[in-house]
Amino acid sequence: MPNTEGAKKRLRQSLVRRDRNRAVKSALRSALRKFREAVAAKNIDEAQVRCLATAKALDKAATKGIVHRNKASRLKSRMAAAMKAAKAAV
Repeated sequence: MPNTEGAKKRLRQSLVRRDRNRAVKSALRSALRKFREAVAAKNIDEAQVRCLATAKALDKAATKGIVHRNKASRLKSRMAAAMKAAKAAV
């Protein structure tokens, strides 16, 4: 347990940030899952909308340091490749 006032404050801040980061990561995973489901269902219009929204969320999370910027870039690239393949299949 923290003893100093500063350490107590850092503990409170870290707990708040942990909860916020968990919520953002969970929302990202859900957005990615919904995008993949739309692609699997060959629903191109919905997948396009979800791709743009998920890319924006990934960029925000990378800016805030919740996910690494390279991971965000990799996931966006894979989404774009999946969109391209889905459009070609239709």
